[in-house]
Amino acid sequence: MPSKDDLLRARSLAEVLATKDPFISPYASVIARRIAKVSELKRKLTGGSGSLADFASGHEYYGLHRNAEGWVFREWAPAATAVYLVGEFSGWKERPEFMLSRINAKGDFEIRLWPEALHHGDLYRLRVFWEGGSGDRIPAYARRVVQDPGTHIMNAQVWKPEKPYVFRNPAPAHPPAPFFIYEAHVGMAQQEERVGTYTEFAEKIIPRIADSGYNAIQLMAIAEHPYYASFGYQVGSFFAASSRFGTPEELKALVDEAHGRGLTVLMDLVHSHAVGNEVEGLARFDGTEFQYFHKGPRGRHEGWDSRLFDYAKPEVLHFLLSNCRFFLDEYRIDGFRMDGITSMIYLHHGLSMDFVGYEEYFSDRVDEDALSYLALANEVIHEVRPGAITIAEDVSGMPGLAMPAAEGGFGFDFRFSMGLADFWIKLIKDFRDEDWPMGKLWYELTTRRHEEKTVSYAECHDQALVGDQTLIFRLVGTEMYRHMSVLLERTLRVSRGIALHKIVRLATAACAGHGYLNFMGNEFGHPEWIDFPREGNHWSYRYARRQWSLADDPLLLYRHLLAFDRAMLKLLSVRGIPDGSWPYLLLENEQDKILCFLRRDLMFCFNFHPDRSFSDYRVPAPPGRYRMVLDTDDPAFGGQGLLDRGVVHEGMTDEIHRHYVNLYLPARTAFVLEKT
Repeated sequence: MPSKDDLLRARSLAEVLATKDPFISPYASVIARRIAKVSELKRKLTGGSGSLADFASGHEYYGLHRNAEGWVFREWAPAATAVYLVGEFSGWKERPEFMLSRINAKGDFEIRLWPEALHHGDLYRLRVFWEGGSGDRIPAYARRVVQDPGTHIMNAQVWKPEKPYVFRNPAPAHPPAPFFIYEAHVGMAQQEERVGTYTEFAEKIIPRIADSGYNAIQLMAIAEHPYYASFGYQVGSFFAASSRFGTPEELKALVDEAHGRGLTVLMDLVHSHAVGNEVEGLARFDGTEFQYFHKGPRGRHEGWDSRLFDYAKPEVLHFLLSNCRFFLDEYRIDGFRMDGITSMIYLHHGLSMDFVGYEEYFSDRVDEDALSYLALANEVIHEVRPGAITIAEDVSGMPGLAMPAAEGGFGFDFRFSMGLADFWIKLIKDFRDEDWPMGKLWYELTTRRHEEKTVSYAECHDQALVGDQTLIFRLVGTEMYRHMSVLLERTLRVSRGIALHKIVRLATAACAGHGYLNFMGNEFGHPEWIDFPREGNHWSYRYARRQWSLADDPLLLYRHLLAFDRAMLKLLSVRGIPDGSWPYLLLENEQDKILCFLRRDLMFCFNFHPDRSFSDYRVPAPPGRYRMVLDTDDPAFGGQGLLDRGVVHEGMTDEIHRHYVNLYLPARTAFVLEKT
């Protein structure tokens, strides 16, 4: 039970949270209970003394380690009756000298070996015996797991290089402001039809990202996963950086290179579920289905065909919290985008839910154990690295996720504004261009919790996957393959797609709360979806790559989209947008499809109408003179050059002292003005 002090503190913090959002007030008792539960759990894990970060050091105890006397290996397997190390050193057989001893009632096993028993590069596994069965297992805390390219069999690998990597560059100050995130997948970041490497990414892709104006990389698929086509979201070995892309030293070099270029490095952290594999994962690790996961239906995510962690078990929390600390310590990762938060915190996993009322946030369908884990994970991450960044991927809008614990929140630094990307798709799919609803669009562009920091995007990797479509493909379709040459007359569909691709991005970034994200290749309208090699496509890598040559070709329109993306980020960066300030609406005209607003000292003007241009259009504006600093219709960005960048717009006043400017607003065009 929570202590009296815990309860008093929890009630006080619940009141603080309620002042930020009055709709929370009726649920203050629920919030207080949740806050008190976090405090109680922390005290239970730490024994009431010591820090949570010290507790989150299971990776230094479990797994394989080298010390002055030789090797020591430990594993937690409470239902096991016997455990052996097997590998090349034992002929893959159970030998007495490689049998682990059970060292406590908790279920920890240990073996100590002489220095020459194991060597760098040796392959190994555990052979676990339990009542009624046995099986091979990859150790839960294995730091290096490799997959045989021919048989696809996975094994742990002894990794103790003679010359460990030495970092050279300090991490940049973070979080960056403004915050521009480049979402990337190392394996598919190369032009060729194969798996890319950490080294190639460091040498070829990091310079592109830095030169484009992004200041953070969000790396996908780093934790080892048995099936490449899972996009890294079916993790098997949580402490092993994927060997498909190279060695641990090469990943460290990638992070170091990024830091040297001034880039913050974030990692997708998948603690919402785990792969269902038994040999290559945690499922039935000790013969039971409930060691790491819930027993029965609650332990399975039918939609994802994966296993669900039991966040109430101290050993599971020890494992996951240690995983957070491990990547901060070992690889100097600067923070995490935590995946699948909605699935974690609701017993229904958010499936077929609209989340239209607050009652769903505080009902008995919320997994409060998962919420407690998230609060503790954020505490560990920020204690280990005070400047670390955490981002919650939650579509439900759970209040308080991205608020500090000191204000009654769960401690994330940011949350994704996930509804906007879906709305852009809805506009393109379900509305004629002349029917786009400006009021609804403005609402979606600006809706966010005032008290929480958000990151917006027009599209991310979700929209690029096979089965979905990127915005550029929805706009242009197969004409991308035949009509993107600068030498040919454009079709109407290509012209529309080029124009809207830029406008959508500018509107999203200009209205974003605190950050903006882009998935690699989308900035220049990469023409193809992502489809990893699988049986259904004859194990082809054709669509598991990025065709950078398209953006580099001076004869193709892709380079214009890239040029606009770079110019947009440069302007916003110089002006410190997004910075958490609120865009101020100047004009919204439903009939004319006009949207104009202020953000700091810039005026953003959009004409979404497909064929109506307007001369001397009166737009409310603060007094002053205005000049154009960015224009989507600029020929350098694939436009027609209808606007004169040299014109200075004089502010005017009408007979009742309202201030305005008269502007020329070409169809499907946006531009940005600054006061001179």
